[in-house]
Amino acid sequence: MAQGEISGRTMTRQVLLFISVLSLSSVHGQVSYSIPEEMAKGSLVGNIAQDLGLDIKRLKSGKARIHVGNSAEYIELDKDRGVLLIKEIIDREALCRQTTPCALHFQIILENPIEFYRVTIEIIDINDNAPVFQKDSMKFEISESAVTGAKFVLERAFDSDIGANGLQSYSLNPIDNFSLKLHGQTDGSKKVEMVLQKPLDREKQEQMSLVLTALDGGDPQMSGTVQIHVNVLDANDNAPVFTQAVYTASVVENSQKGTLLTTVRATDIDHGSNGLVTYSISSSTIGILDLFEIDESNGEVRLMGKVDYESDKHYQIDVEAKDKGGLSDSSKLVVDIVDVNDNSPLIDMMSTSKSIPENSPSQTVIAVMSVHDPDSDNNGVVNCVLTQNMPFTIKSTSTGFYSLVTDSDLDRERAFEYNIIVMCSDEGVPSLSSSVTLTLQISDVNDNAPVFERSSYEAYIIENNTPGLSIFTVKARDADWNQNARVSYILEDSSVNGVPVASYVSVSADSGVIHSVRSFDYEQIKDFQFRIKAQDGGSPPLSSNVTVKIMIQDQNDNTPQVLYPVQTSSSLVAEMVPRSADVGFLVTKVVAVDVDSGQNAWLSYKLQKATDRALFEVGLQNGEIRTIRQVNDKDAVKQRLTVVVEDNGQPSRSATVIVNVAVADSFPEVLSEFTDFTHDKEYNDNLSFYLVLALAVVSFLFIVSIIAILSVKCYRWRREQMFYKSNGNLPVIPYYPPLYADVGGTGTLRQVYNYDVCGTTDSRKSDMKYVRPDSQSIISLDGTQTLPHAQRDKRINDDGENQQKPPNADWRFTQGQRPGPSGPCNYHGDHIRWPQKRSIRAGGPPEMAMGTGPWPNPPTEAEQLQALMAAANEVSEATATLGPGTMGLSTRYSPQFTLQHVPDYRQNVYIPGSTATLTSNPQQQQQQQQQMLMQQQMAAQQQALQAQPSEASAQPEPPKAAQTPASKKKSTKKEKK
Repeated sequence: MAQGEISGRTMTRQVLLFISVLSLSSVHGQVSYSIPEEMAKGSLVGNIAQDLGLDIKRLKSGKARIHVGNSAEYIELDKDRGVLLIKEIIDREALCRQTTPCALHFQIILENPIEFYRVTIEIIDINDNAPVFQKDSMKFEISESAVTGAKFVLERAFDSDIGANGLQSYSLNPIDNFSLKLHGQTDGSKKVEMVLQKPLDREKQEQMSLVLTALDGGDPQMSGTVQIHVNVLDANDNAPVFTQAVYTASVVENSQKGTLLTTVRATDIDHGSNGLVTYSISSSTIGILDLFEIDESNGEVRLMGKVDYESDKHYQIDVEAKDKGGLSDSSKLVVDIVDVNDNSPLIDMMSTSKSIPENSPSQTVIAVMSVHDPDSDNNGVVNCVLTQNMPFTIKSTSTGFYSLVTDSDLDRERAFEYNIIVMCSDEGVPSLSSSVTLTLQISDVNDNAPVFERSSYEAYIIENNTPGLSIFTVKARDADWNQNARVSYILEDSSVNGVPVASYVSVSADSGVIHSVRSFDYEQIKDFQFRIKAQDGGSPPLSSNVTVKIMIQDQNDNTPQVLYPVQTSSSLVAEMVPRSADVGFLVTKVVAVDVDSGQNAWLSYKLQKATDRALFEVGLQNGEIRTIRQVNDKDAVKQRLTVVVEDNGQPSRSATVIVNVAVADSFPEVLSEFTDFTHDKEYNDNLSFYLVLALAVVSFLFIVSIIAILSVKCYRWRREQMFYKSNGNLPVIPYYPPLYADVGGTGTLRQVYNYDVCGTTDSRKSDMKYVRPDSQSIISLDGTQTLPHAQRDKRINDDGENQQKPPNADWRFTQGQRPGPSGPCNYHGDHIRWPQKRSIRAGGPPEMAMGTGPWPNPPTEAEQLQALMAAANEVSEATATLGPGTMGLSTRYSPQFTLQHVPDYRQNVYIPGSTATLTSNPQQQQQQQQQMLMQQQMAAQQQALQAQPSEASAQPEPPKAAQTPASKKKSTKKEKK
């Protein structure tokens, strides 16, 4: 039996499982489906995407969801397929009880933009509940005097199903004495009566047992049974009768417990105990006995529970009256529930936006809500308003649905957040209301450009600043928020004097601090300006710019520069003052400049040191050096003045210049005094450099010496081997001394010149015999003509013919006895430039340089004296054209005036008529001595190989050169010094 019922129910579900789209409302977007109850989880309800004409992508992008409010969720949405599925098994009886039709109502919500659709799913009943009797058994006491046709009301069965699946019929078994009679009622139910068909006979059967079966109309059919026990009594042949077939009553919802609803009454014409009537509620509706009760004796019906109009609007109660003889009658009590305004409107926020941009257009939907009041009539009419004056409004889209939209422009800078209070109230008396608060953030839009605090900026910085120094700070503010208000500072591309401004300054992108990139020099640039752009971080970014002017302040960072007289390390410049100069004679003028500006460039001149402070003075403002007394013969020829040039800065800077003044009337007088000038040479090189250089030179000489010794050893060994092999028959190779010529040049001339100079060391006038160049042309002594190459060769040939014969081998000079000047003398104008002393190079053989070899063609004393006189006459003629103190002020003060165009005669000095050259270089002498020893050894070997005895003749010491009167005079001066 049970298996048949289960298979029948399964077949019923399979037959009733269908889906039908009833209607698609074009106005509200409503779709309806019908499904049987008790469908399994995950069963298909319908293709909602297809039925609503929506794309599955729209369901995903709109975040489609089901909104059911406070109800349980039985349906779920599969967005990937666009279909509705069963989420929980639906029991129609638990959901709707006896209400028909039974349907689920919910909405499908879409966002961006916000849309919603109504969906109604009707739940179709299936035969899943059998009829049920509330009591396990029924007992009757029937008098045997009961007449045929007596009626006995039976308890009705209750079937939770509806329609054809509900309770349909009853059957009674056995039917020997009783039969069933059904009566239809106004509510659609059936009244079941057991009718006596055959009189009872207590003597035959005192008790009877019957089975009442209730059957529904489902397929398969289901049933419920109850036992009926009948006790046969003595005669009571009148049953109670109600005064009304139907009683009505009404009660206000939420009434107190014990409230009297109504009183029912039944009468029994019997007497005694058979006429006593008792009342009871026989309603088969579940929950009736919990809400209502009836007094058994007087028939008063009272409220025992809480009734709610929103749950049930009316109740039907079956009332039974029974006498002691078991006869009974039944009546119906209909209780109507009166509604009161006891429910506030229910606000359900279906979809809300937490933030919107400030540039949102008007009528932008912010939220969609549904408002419902379960009360009836005016108690359920709801109106919604905003409690504050805000740029928003509420619109009713359909019954019970509202939209919150904007109605004016928004500006985050004025208000960045709104607390929107929506209040909904019904029209009941008194009116009930409810509210909801929606917090809306206004998101920022980049609609404000940064604004600088000033229209332009000026800043000052002192020159010689440290690179990276903070100069100034620019500040811009942006009324926007967050990233849109984040200001970055950018240095616009421009140039200052053709140089990019980025090489002068830089700006911090975050703080706007302007830093110097380089150290500024006021003398190069005094001010410059550039533009800085402030740009926010919005998209697209907004910007503004401002002009910044940087003015550089001067600092006393430059010492005065002396333009005249020019100070050089290689020569000295002297000013000549004639001994006939009067007081106030302008000797020279110190010219100096200071590249600073203002007071830092004001210069003053002071005489710091002087050989004779009583002879000269310096102008404080103009730097002119003048005599302050008459020059006399006692004044020294050499006057050394130290002039200090000082600026007016704080602290002040100064420079010194040394002015050499020669008090003399002629150049020869000046030459003898300034020849002994010692020139200070400042060595700024690092001592380590010289030590390393000396070590390298010594190491190099040592290696060269080792190589030379090894070469000589090898050479000797090879000569001995050749000698032994040739048996002493080697040819004789005579040794000839090499020609002597200068192979290098010094000085400032482009070509190399060699000069034969003959002079004394103490003479004021040098005697120059002849100038012999080695290059293409030569310069004559007076500087008036240049000899071409052909004439040079001719003069050399003529000079070679006039050379003297070689002297006696015994005639020699030592290095200290050789005549010649200590250095060449250069003359030009009134200025005398004294080159630093340098050694005189020698180009002769070793024996000539060291004074051990013979001099070729030694001159006689008469020839030497004749050469000296000729040179003195030439010098006198050259100097006769120059006069002391003849130079003008323009030439005297010109800083560019130098003697660089005059040839520098720092060359080798050759003895006339000789191939030897005077030298003072000890290293060169040492090398020449080594070469001489090697040559002597080679000559000795040649003589030994040729078996020719060589006789070394002793060479007497050369006679000492006779001192001239000029040399005697200079020697006396040196002894005095």
